[in-house]
Amino acid sequence: MRKIVIAIATCLLSTATATTSAAVTDLPSSLSQGGLVIGHAAPGSRVTVGGKPVHIGADGIFVFGAGRDEQGPIEVVVGGVRHSLSVTPRDWPIERVEGVPPKTVNPPPDVAARIQREQAEVVAARDRDDAREDFAHGFIWPVTGRISGRFGNQRIYNGDPKAPHSGMDIAVPQGTPVKAPADGIITFAKPDLYLTGGTVLLDHGFGLSSNFLHLSRIDVKVGQHVHQGEVIGAAGMTGRATGPHVHWGFNWFGVRLDPLLLPGIQ
Repeated sequence: MRKIVIAIATCLLSTATATTSAAVTDLPSSLSQGGLVIGHAAPGSRVTVGGKPVHIGADGIFVFGAGRDEQGPIEVVVGGVRHSLSVTPRDWPIERVEGVPPKTVNPPPDVAARIQREQAEVVAARDRDDAREDFAHGFIWPVTGRISGRFGNQRIYNGDPKAPHSGMDIAVPQGTPVKAPADGIITFAKPDLYLTGGTVLLDHGFGLSSNFLHLSRIDVKVGQHVHQGEVIGAAGMTGRATGPHVHWGFNWFGVRLDPLLLPGIQ
């Protein structure tokens, strides 16, 4: 399958080429908040984003993203050549969610400590930079249903403002099979996290990973390699959830990105 080289929230870019005299780098001039860029440069180039080096594949592919609150510009240096990418702002609606059990909104100290430990495990699972290019073949929807919660929207639980929504919620019946949106390796799989219930992380390489929350069933194990379309579990409402759905989050290391902007999903 031909690899997709795409800049999210801008336009489809042509494959980069290199000549003996100069290297041509595929990059957009701007990207959206929450957007991912999959770029291409001459193999062997050194690439930095915001002053930090990023992984570049043997074929010259590299990735980075802009978080929800990124203001830009983002400075990308490829082989000594500087590129300044502006970041397009987005409007972030506020969602009000009522009827959530009070103890899950403001948990007692012992529960808060448990949440902190569990979240530390998840963060650690995202901190890998495999050379696999599973992301480069594009993505599919893990389930088909109504989008009931969008990335970046701030939620107010029982009148208490919380952090912005970190992914996309897709409302589906309990037990709906959840499929891998792209190839990858399972880096985290636990059925009973306090906030997120059944939780699975799927690493796609180069620091890109998907997470699936509130699952009623988990069908995979840590270290398992799964293929696009393979069932990894079932939709549910475990953890802090008011109805059956699949929460699909997407990260570039610690930067949360919008799954709706991924190649193949739009």
